[in-house]
Amino acid sequence: MTVTTVGYGDISPQTGAGKFLASLAMLLGYAIIAVPTGIVTVGLQEAQAARQGRHCPQCGLNKHDADAHYCKRCGENLPG
Repeated sequence: MTVTTVGYGDISPQTGAGKFLASLAMLLGYAIIAVPTGIVTVGLQEAQAARQGRHCPQCGLNKHDADAHYCKRCGENLPG
């Protein structure tokens, strides 16, 4: 809304073209925040799911990084 008004909001677009342009600017502003937030959230969920999938046969710890070769707790070789 800040992009589409001047000052404290007391001056706003009056013509149809101005209102249309202001609407596009508002939607673009929301998209700049919403789209990257969704992408980051999906990436974090995928990383968490990959970390919980590795299981140590020696001590049973489940939370290993996807690229780990050894257990964080006991040092045992991780399968796969």
